[in-house]
Amino acid sequence: MTKGKLIGNKIKTLREAKGLSVKELSQKAKISEEQLVTLEESEVLPSVAPLINIAKVLEVHLGVFFDDDNSLGPVVCRRDESDEQVNLSSAKSKKHMNYFSLAKTKSGRHMEPYIINFEACTEKDFIMSSHEGEEFIFVLEGAIVITYGENTYTLFAGDSIYYDSIVEHHVECDCEIGAKVLAVVYSPM
Repeated sequence: MTKGKLIGNKIKTLREAKGLSVKELSQKAKISEEQLVTLEESEVLPSVAPLINIAKVLEVHLGVFFDDDNSLGPVVCRRDESDEQVNLSSAKSKKHMNYFSLAKTKSGRHMEPYIINFEACTEKDFIMSSHEGEEFIFVLEGAIVITYGENTYTLFAGDSIYYDSIVEHHVECDCEIGAKVLAVVYSPM
């Protein structure tokens, strides 16, 4: 089963366990019914913002959608063990970011740490996203551009940014060869 199908099954199972209809969850998560049905029934991977909204309504952490096991103790992620990537699409279905979860087996976590590889992307047409919580990004390689509200920040290797993700934002690569970042997302339940 693909990662998209696993996420869709988890959304549907959690929604049904909460006794919510598709219409109720879509309204509370501020996404269309069609988008929710697509997520539940197909192999489409959504962008992070709708997943955070769905997780909040379902009262689970974002990582529940990516979890394979649950560990109460510390989770160590070795560099040769973090090769399972999730390619999340943006609102326009561009697939330019590959997410590598660094804590997918840690149960009860409040933060989601990722290594994100940005593929070179010359297309500058994007839709801003927003969700409750905070984000921290540290650039490991290359350069990224972060549009945050009406401001734009260019970060290079060694630079970092910490921001409230309730403000509309967008992150993209700023070079022809791509970029690699460490990102930590916190989303309250």
